[in-house]
Amino acid sequence: MVVIRLARGGSKKRPFYSLVATDSRNRRDGRFIERLGFYNPVAVEGSDQVRISLDRIKYWKDNGAELSSVVSRLVKEYSKKQTSGL
Repeated sequence: MVVIRLARGGSKKRPFYSLVATDSRNRRDGRFIERLGFYNPVAVEGSDQVRISLDRIKYWKDNGAELSSVVSRLVKEYSKKQTSGL
């Protein structure tokens, strides 16, 4: 089963997460199918904290992928911000 979840990167005490589509049996930071965006919880003012490819998220959801709880929250907030910004 394909799942969309966060893969941790960055250095110690400076986390950086990639939103990836991967097989649920793969390790958290292991092999993935496609990178769909990123989440930087320690971003400074003026830089992007979250960037998500909403069309690719929709594609994977239409093909049966499940979103993790954190990713679903991030997508919901990001899509709300994108629609209000237009």
